[in-house]
Amino acid sequence: MEPAHHTMNDLFDQLGLPSSDQEINAFIEEHKQMPRRVKIEQADFFSDSQQAFIQQAYNEDADWVVVIEHLDALLREKPS
Repeated sequence: MEPAHHTMNDLFDQLGLPSSDQEINAFIEEHKQMPRRVKIEQADFFSDSQQAFIQQAYNEDADWVVVIEHLDALLREKPS
């Protein structure tokens, strides 16, 4: 069985966040420069249930981890 490939849009849907490309880009721009010391699953802009989903994905090494880590990297980029 092949592993599932989740998109950023899928992740935002799963988290209950607006998931169009434009809305995702706006979210990233709003929360960019997340401090290195803050783990993504502890980011204060996520609700408790969103944080729990992200933590569970890491605990289970779920298919979601790849896209979560991509989001994490985007949130730590310096503004252009």
